[in-house]
Amino acid sequence: MFGNAPRPVWERWIAPDERNRIPLACRAMLVEEREAGTVRRILFETGIGAFFAPKLRERFGVEESEHVLLRSLAEAGTSHEEIDVVVLSHLHFDHAGGLLTAYEEGRAPALLFPRARFVVGARAWERACRPHARDKASFIPELVPLLQASGRLEVVEGETSAALGPAYRLHTSDGHTPGLLLAEVPSEEGPIVFAADLIPGRPWVHLPITMGYDRSPELLIDEKQRLLSDLVARRGRLFFTHDPTVAMARVTETEGRFGPGEEWAAPRALPI
Repeated sequence: MFGNAPRPVWERWIAPDERNRIPLACRAMLVEEREAGTVRRILFETGIGAFFAPKLRERFGVEESEHVLLRSLAEAGTSHEEIDVVVLSHLHFDHAGGLLTAYEEGRAPALLFPRARFVVGARAWERACRPHARDKASFIPELVPLLQASGRLEVVEGETSAALGPAYRLHTSDGHTPGLLLAEVPSEEGPIVFAADLIPGRPWVHLPITMGYDRSPELLIDEKQRLLSDLVARRGRLFFTHDPTVAMARVTETEGRFGPGEEWAAPRALPI
């Protein structure tokens, strides 16, 4: 998770257990737009879900056997049936696995979110359809045909999406995987960018820190610098999908070094 950073450096941020594993979240973000008595619900990613068979769940250290996202949506007063748009940064299993029903022996996975439109970047979609040998294991083979068959898939190439509307800006990145989609949510308190695997948590805000999973670490660092500089200028915030304790932080810069400023551990019911 920390690329070529030596362990004495990164273990100060996240301590490993006896098996050299570290705690990580698979966090999604729910935005509710309320206007004239109507509600539109937009979900940014779906986490890892519960599609893994028990053997793979153990391999990757997935602690929960239930579909945590479905429980979280219920706690927020909604359900997967009421989600209108699902925005997927890319289709690696820890970001898109929550689209699927929980594992049942002898039964093929099915697609949840029956009325939602699914938004994914064109190059990220191409990668999922034809993965490279280096990251083939990161994709769910059953997911691509299910999304195609839904008739509700939007593959986007520009900075906006028809399903989302013009208020939401889409950034793209290639350092982690081709066509990673970073959605920007407008806010009076400074924009919120769902940082996905470009910046998965607070330690990765530091420019040199990348992941071993990244296809092009040097490119990723350049992409981070552009995004972070832009967000500092606009008092922007990052929403972290993998940070185990903090969901969102404002981007700061001190003497040329970027870092997390004001933090939100669990920004529930946050007006934007």
